[in-house]
Amino acid sequence: MNTATVPEPRTAAALAARRRKTEAALKRVHQAIARLRREKAQVSVAAIARRADVSRTFLYDNVEARAAVAAAMAQAGEHQSRTLAEQDDEREATWRERALNAEDALKAAHAEILAQRTRIGELLGQIRDLEAEWTEDAIQRITTENTTLKQRVRQLTTDNRTLDERLKAARSNLRFQDRRVADLEARIAEPAPKS
Repeated sequence: MNTATVPEPRTAAALAARRRKTEAALKRVHQAIARLRREKAQVSVAAIARRADVSRTFLYDNVEARAAVAAAMAQAGEHQSRTLAEQDDEREATWRERALNAEDALKAAHAEILAQRTRIGELLGQIRDLEAEWTEDAIQRITTENTTLKQRVRQLTTDNRTLDERLKAARSNLRFQDRRVADLEARIAEPAPKS
């Protein structure tokens, strides 16, 4: 029995149609992969099958489709790994910068605290020195003088208020007198009516 090596015309047409259909499907797969990359969407067999309008079986069975999907997923994985590494580096840099800023602030705070403690110590020493110089009699005398001066200030404030009121009254009287003098001068300056 001899089998024909040349396919019949119908078979050849069917094979050509199948090849065209496969090529169209492969073209859609490549376009779907390109679209997913542009959109920065997750690349997976299911996503590519949906976008390319092909079955998952086609993607697994067809050697070229399987290779394209594998390459796209590997590239997406590398891109995602790179992106995650960059984000980790950015976070680490941010934390490093914050830590350095916190260290600087802490050093400044310690220096300020030390300066304040030194100043407080100096002031406490001055207070002790002043307390040691003053006797009980001197303190009593100064307290009495302070009380006397406060009373004198109150008296002067009251006197000042009284004098201020008198000054306002005198100014008011002066304005009244000025108006009266002006009225009298106006009357004198007017010619007398002729009768």
